[in-house]
Amino acid sequence: MSLNENKEDIFVSLLKGKIITPENSQRYRLRESSYNTKELLTKMNNSSNPLEIRSILSKITATSITESTEIFTPIYINYGKNIKIGKNVFINFNCTFLDLGGIIIEDNVLIAPNVSILSEGHPTDPKLRSSLVPNRVHVKQNAWIGANAVILSGVTIGENAIVAAGAVVSKDVPDNTVVGGVPAKIIKTL
Repeated sequence: MSLNENKEDIFVSLLKGKIITPENSQRYRLRESSYNTKELLTKMNNSSNPLEIRSILSKITATSITESTEIFTPIYINYGKNIKIGKNVFINFNCTFLDLGGIIIEDNVLIAPNVSILSEGHPTDPKLRSSLVPNRVHVKQNAWIGANAVILSGVTIGENAIVAAGAVVSKDVPDNTVVGGVPAKIIKTL
């Protein structure tokens, strides 16, 4: 890794999709930010007040979460500032969002319980495995993500698409389709 890569803000590098190696001098900031987020999550996940939940999630994401968006806690987030949530979104219990690579959730999206959206991973080469590989996840409007689905880094879920319960999505899902299985494949067109 060149010295210039280490000088760029690590969070900017992540959103650009740059691999973060263990040698990156700013890597400690990832852990610090995660603990700061966890502190807010602890308060949010113990609240039953929708206004308080949206207010704390707004702090975590550094955006405004609208009144039309509903979140059933607990949810789990490792950073938060790289999550963008649209209007009229529903997020059910026990969802996990790893957002260092960026997660965009557009308007009118339904996310069922126990869904994981993971915008980061690790290289397959064992020698490089400790590196962090970010890649944005984009969930387009009117999509429905079924219970226990896993959306892997770099995936776009198309407009009006449905991800069946238990699916593991490793490739883009076209608009107006239903996908299911492990790995997820197109089941039908809507």
